Amino acid sequence: MSHSTRRIFVSDCEGPISKNDNAFELTSHYVPEGTSFFTLVSTYDDVLADVVKRPGYKAGDTLKLILPFLKAYGVTNQAIIEYSAKNILLIPDATKMLQYVRKIMPAFIVSTSYEQYMRALCDLVGFPFENVHCTKLDLDKYAINKKEATRLKHLREEMVKMPIPEIPKGAKSLNDFQKALQETVKRLNEIFWQELSGMAIGRILREVNPVGGKEKAQTVKTIVKRSKVNLDNVMYVGDSITDASVFKLVRKGGGLTVSFNGNAYAVREAEIAVLSEDAIVTAILADAFKKYGKGFVMKLIDDWKPSTLEKFSFAQPLKKHLLKLREKFPRAEIVTSENKERLMKESAAFRKNVRGEAIGKLG
Repeated sequence: MSHSTRRIFVSDCEGPISKNDNAFELTSHYVPEGTSFFTLVSTYDDVLADVVKRPGYKAGDTLKLILPFLKAYGVTNQAIIEYSAKNILLIPDATKMLQYVRKIMPAFIVSTSYEQYMRALCDLVGFPFENVHCTKLDLDKYAINKKEATRLKHLREEMVKMPIPEIPKGAKSLNDFQKALQETVKRLNEIFWQELSGMAIGRILREVNPVGGKEKAQTVKTIVKRSKVNLDNVMYVGDSITDASVFKLVRKGGGLTVSFNGNAYAVREAEIAVLSEDAIVTAILADAFKKYGKGFVMKLIDDWKPSTLEKFSFAQPLKKHLLKLREKFPRAEIVTSENKERLMKESAAFRKNVRGEAIGKLG
């Protein structure tokens, strides 16, 4: 395969690059009992996107559902900027990984995260913000009156007492849920799609468009078109339900799809599952993909171990770095129908170790 083939690298941010779940952290910080509140809304998001498949709803829309509540508790653009900049937590060597990948091919980040967080992260790692596609948010342009803020606070009190739905394996509709959980989803439907939609602050739900699910896939299509490449020249790295649509798109187009410490939704749709505490492995796979193409990467992963890596001449300084990790040498496997269930469990457990239990279990 010619070294001159034009290929591009596209990655999600939270998971493959940083350990944060910025929206979760903002909510936990500014909203009372915010951890339980966000977990409920995030699980509800998974139910709507993956089980009910609500028309017009996409994975990652949690990021707009929480906004009226952030407003009710006085959150501003500046508060998001300051909190985000102070609390960025990178995957070890993420900066080195991004710098290396940018040297060898055009690199883009497609993230559901708010732009305030992404700008702060780009400043920290030296990544060009113009190569980032994320959720645009101007919280200050939405006014909230005292009556609506009080009502939202009461709704929050009600919501944190609700049982959080555990999505039954293979669930195809709400009928597959226990009765109490069906009631939770029904009540949340009333809160978000009737009561909140009818409030003045409800326009935030209509106007903010998180870059998740199908929106992420559409964004990758746009990047591919502008970069004048085909999908088979794309390497995409993701880790969650918001990446599932992109994985499907890139995989069908013949590109390379990598789950990095992914949850079950990501592993289910990716071709390679990586379990790693360090981001350098992503740069090594990107180097192999750029120089020799997808087939070579798949062969490399098929026999993934330190001695295999030592045999090849590409990415010398990166390889040295990775081989020094010894017992923390990253795991990488091709996802097959035989090992998929096992990898989904192992990757989800590993993810919790890397990112913490609360963030690790989110969709």
